[in-house]
Amino acid sequence: MAALLQAATIALALGLAAVPGASADQTTVIDAKSNLGTWEGWGTSLAWWAVAFGTRDDLADAFFTTKTVTVAGKPLPGLGFNIARYNVGASSKNTYNGTKMAVSPKMIASRQVEGFWTDWASASPSSSSWNWGVDSAQRAMLAKARDRGANVLELFSNSPMWWMCANHNPSGSDSGTADNLQSWNYGQHAVYMATVAKYAADNWNVKFQSVNPFNEPSADWWKAGTGTQEGCHFEVNTQATVIGNLRKELDSRGLSGTIISASDESYYDQAVTAFSKLGSTALGQVARINVHGYQYASGKRDTLYSLVSKTGKKLWQSEYGEGDATGERMVSNMLLDLRWLKPTAWVYWQALDGGGWGLIDADNGAKSIASVNQKYWVLAQFSRHIRPGMKILDGGSDYSVAAYDASAKKLVVVAVNWGSAQYLNFDLSKFSTPGVDKAVVKRWVTQIGSSGTRYAAYSDTNISGKKFWSKFEKNAVQTFEVSGVVL
Repeated sequence: MAALLQAATIALALGLAAVPGASADQTTVIDAKSNLGTWEGWGTSLAWWAVAFGTRDDLADAFFTTKTVTVAGKPLPGLGFNIARYNVGASSKNTYNGTKMAVSPKMIASRQVEGFWTDWASASPSSSSWNWGVDSAQRAMLAKARDRGANVLELFSNSPMWWMCANHNPSGSDSGTADNLQSWNYGQHAVYMATVAKYAADNWNVKFQSVNPFNEPSADWWKAGTGTQEGCHFEVNTQATVIGNLRKELDSRGLSGTIISASDESYYDQAVTAFSKLGSTALGQVARINVHGYQYASGKRDTLYSLVSKTGKKLWQSEYGEGDATGERMVSNMLLDLRWLKPTAWVYWQALDGGGWGLIDADNGAKSIASVNQKYWVLAQFSRHIRPGMKILDGGSDYSVAAYDASAKKLVVVAVNWGSAQYLNFDLSKFSTPGVDKAVVKRWVTQIGSSGTRYAAYSDTNISGKKFWSKFEKNAVQTFEVSGVVL
């Protein structure tokens, strides 16, 4: 009853959204003629959180369906992710010929992911050099994601197996600026990635759409002495060699349809440099450019998009995360991505983690869940409505994004108000049919912050001629679905 009263109060407060003739403080024109690409989806990397919680069906439902599910005592709208990135591990605890893995003194145990190729004695996946029984929890979540409809799966590596590394430490080289993959193992790393992809297809009923052999390879922070996770520096020329080897190994295993993505650089500017230096041969073997969002509000998003779009390759924001639990930084940077980077997919890093990093606050080491962060509901405003197969349109402003479902004749608009409470007006005059006059526009609201409205649904807004408008509180994100729209 309290929830119903709260919803009624909010509806009353926002009721002016439906008042005919109300004026808007800002207007954005949705460009019906624009086409920023076909949306491939939303997702998360599995890795640490799935190693800790991979057997839980409630979490699989929360991330990979749109059902309502209760987690940490909260009923949650499923985020509807259709992308899962599986992290093939680099660590093992065995000793071979008197040699074992070196462990960084600051390594966080829950960030060591067990790898399958435990020694260099044999490349045959049926030999004793391979242990396919490890990493069962992450594999379990991968299967749960697939069974719930995740149809875009990627295999990626944070580091080659420890025994391929120059110092046998999968957290990085001693300096952080030197390649840690031994030159005589360039081919072996490719063999590892291709073998796991083939084994997954044959034994796990998992077909990886793409394989990425690197993670932030140009970074200088992958250091043996200070590393807290698996990581490895690769010079660009080394990346090019490994890419060539990987294409050969995938093809030799009948995986010619499995694409290579690269290079998952941390910064947009690093991605621009790597793209420019990889060379035509390696670039020709890469079907998609992945980039991470850790340059946040800075960086040459538009330059990277321009370079990639000229080649006809796809571009993903393949990893994003930060410690702001409110969702403010996330949605601010997401809007920048969708307007200037123009990716066709957007992937969050760790769905469960501490310090504000997770969509759900959790301790992956202790395997305990604390609470759901507000950023979870903020992301729901996007992921539940902008769906795979929709055409991304120019939303007309830095505060709005738009997507169009041609089969359903439905327009989706997501907008954020950063300033004082005001009306935002959405002009659909560029559409041949901008919906039906006086028809109801469904909307959902989440307050960005430490608390507040969480994905509340309303049906109190109407098309008026060729436009609609709504009252936005400060730091509020709203999603609108307009039916009967024709480009």
